[in-house]
Amino acid sequence: MLSDDELALLEAIRDSGSLSRAAARLGKAPSTISHAARQLETRFDALLFDRRRYRLQLTPAGELLTREAARLVQDVTRLSQRVRQVANGWEDRLHIVTDEILEFESLLPVIRAFDALQSGVRLRLTHEVLGGTWEALREGRADLVVGATNEPPAMPKLRWFELGAMEWVFAVATRHPLAKAPEPLSQEVISQHRAVVVADSSRNAGRAYGVLGGQATLAVPSMRAKILAQRDGLGVGWLPRHRADALLRENLLMEKRVADSREPNILYVAWRSDHEGRALLWWLEQLRQPRLAKRLIQGLPVPA
Repeated sequence: MLSDDELALLEAIRDSGSLSRAAARLGKAPSTISHAARQLETRFDALLFDRRRYRLQLTPAGELLTREAARLVQDVTRLSQRVRQVANGWEDRLHIVTDEILEFESLLPVIRAFDALQSGVRLRLTHEVLGGTWEALREGRADLVVGATNEPPAMPKLRWFELGAMEWVFAVATRHPLAKAPEPLSQEVISQHRAVVVADSSRNAGRAYGVLGGQATLAVPSMRAKILAQRDGLGVGWLPRHRADALLRENLLMEKRVADSREPNILYVAWRSDHEGRALLWWLEQLRQPRLAKRLIQGLPVPA
């Protein structure tokens, strides 16, 4: 590892191309700089400076030493900052997993507000579907889950609160055969048509909601993709009402009454009580605010 003075010497020679100019830049005598340069070469047993040309240059070995030494200094500085950060109660990083049912765009204002704290905490946001959200928390792949569906499972040190309820609408494209079917639609009638589903991301027993026994399915990667697939008549199924509103108003989707209606889903925020750093507590405070919870649940309508 180089000292700060040694790294400054290498950078000064590299940038100025002259011992005298490097000495002036560092406020030292040229003889002192020349001696320090020879000591560095002796220490590393390598030729670090090319003295054969009019302009003094670093050799490839000298360039490597300068570049890597600067990187190590930056790494040590960052490590020192992270150590102070954790000592002050902030986490080194916070991994937030949202259920795919929520839209990432709704969290952007919260991320900006968190950045303004200048905590140094590294954020990582990913999403899971259905059981995969709870599984991420159980397996330590998440510090905080937002929008998890179904009731909280049995889990050591689990803490949670309700984010709110999401309402659903059974929707079909206006040109889909079910659009003209008499209401309420029975399970027998619905099962004759393909359902569009967002597949459970759980590594264990994955499942899909709103699918009847024996019903054909089209699995898509996101709720937005499901809405668009149903808009194009590629299948049927339950959609979040607020996100489908625009397509319903434009008559690109049609709401159909069904014999077995779907109750609203309660969405949850959950974390483990043994990992409550300042960043996590800040996010929990934001998520408890009714305005944010409402924005997350209602999301953005999918444009026609």
